Amino acid sequence: MTAGQPQYPTGLGTSDATTIRLLGRDLANDLMGQVGFGELAFWLAAQRRPSAGEVRLFETVLVALADHGFTPTAIVARLTLLSAPESIQGAMAAGLLGGGSRFLGVTEDTGRFLDEVITAAGDPLPAATEEWDALAGKALAERKATKRFVPGLGHPVHKERDPRTPVIIRVAREEGVYGPHLALFEALGRMAPEILGRTLPLNGAGVCGAALADLRLPAELLRGFALLARAAGLLGHLAEELRRPIAADIYHSVDRNARYVAGDAVG
Repeated sequence: MTAGQPQYPTGLGTSDATTIRLLGRDLANDLMGQVGFGELAFWLAAQRRPSAGEVRLFETVLVALADHGFTPTAIVARLTLLSAPESIQGAMAAGLLGGGSRFLGVTEDTGRFLDEVITAAGDPLPAATEEWDALAGKALAERKATKRFVPGLGHPVHKERDPRTPVIIRVAREEGVYGPHLALFEALGRMAPEILGRTLPLNGAGVCGAALADLRLPAELLRGFALLARAAGLLGHLAEELRRPIAADIYHSVDRNARYVAGDAVG
């Protein structure tokens, strides 16, 4: 490096004429064929190598969030491919841009909410189930009083139980990475009927946020992990669209059933 030139520090990847280094390792000799993609994604974001148990829980979360059928994110990806068949990247990007407060964003929202409650509670954290229930009840009551939404509760399809939730909790316990965020999340489910007056299932996106928070991943990145998972699902949708296209049918169905409605007159 020439003296006086600006330097741009990074703890991720660098390369020269003969080698590529990633996370301080030789990519070809130390990582390729030896580190799985899920482990690498965790390592890149957290800047620490995860344990085998952490990898298993992290990859369980990625699988849980990969695809949910014909969601708006999948539909818009397929329609974008129909409009611009030369742009796989555009179709993928279109689908990822739909990851917001209703789809995928719940993972981040739940993780942040749980972390806020735990941080405000301070040390020592609850030890017994009854103590977690008391903390959850207080948090729910505060949300109810201020008419704020409680992220992670309820699901438009799974009215009684989201099938992903118990699996993630079980894996976390099996691997010894069940922590305070999952404990509080389960307590919210137990206390919701009493405080909110109705029984709501703990949804999959919410439990994913709790699990990621227990893995000590930054709250600011939780939606990013959901998007990482959904990228695989979107790629699957685009591959299926190429094999068995339906986007044109969706477009034609909407177009042929459009009905003009007079708007307010503009003066």
